[in-house]
Amino acid sequence: MSQSVPPPPSGNPFADHAYPQAPAPAPVRDNVGLGVAAAFAAALVTAGIYGGIIGATEYQIGFAAVGVGYLIGLAAGKAGGANPALPVVAAILSLGAVYFGQLLGLAIAASDLLNVTVTELLFQRFEFLTSLWKEDAGPMTFLFLAIGA
Repeated sequence: MSQSVPPPPSGNPFADHAYPQAPAPAPVRDNVGLGVAAAFAAALVTAGIYGGIIGATEYQIGFAAVGVGYLIGLAAGKAGGANPALPVVAAILSLGAVYFGQLLGLAIAASDLLNVTVTELLFQRFEFLTSLWKEDAGPMTFLFLAIGA
């Protein structure tokens, strides 16, 4: 019975396979549906966080709007791959997330003044809340919407 014996080392580490081969590259993902779902979920979460920041500070913070857009785009790209439709979807969802974050922040701030709950403002008096947003909206509001996208 004979066993295979490797040849003696030649002194060349590359010839002796002393270094392992590089792993194969990861397969390219191109799942638009998963990317849109991840971007939508990120938009919901970031809109809530952005609204909480606005409600707590009573100021709109530009870096937070940038963060909203960045996180939504990151979620879409990581989950959906490099499909060219995903940045457009992420930008539209970012606009919506910044808008609803502003509405939520306004509802948090106005709930103290009006002695109503935030959910009542958002779900039962939404028309009143949007009219407040329109009155409060200025150039900076639209700048933050553009920054978010």
